[in-house]
Amino acid sequence: MKKNTFTLILLLLVGLIAGTLIGQLLSAYSVLAFLTRSVELSWQPKADLLVIRYYLDFHIRLNLISIAGLAAGFWTFRKL
Repeated sequence: MKKNTFTLILLLLVGLIAGTLIGQLLSAYSVLAFLTRSVELSWQPKADLLVIRYYLDFHIRLNLISIAGLAAGFWTFRKL
């Protein structure tokens, strides 16, 4: 498979989503609370240019499991 930016972004997104899903499944266990504690990052760019106005709203919730998923996606990309 050819390594390119699209493949990297796709694998990172798959790893992030898989990590988040695993974190949601593990949140029921109080012993693993340190792995599933989330931090929310948000970015809200907006502009009013009189001709066009836009408001974007990006939110990311990260926990240790989702970061491990990102690392697994990057590791998979490196192994291709």
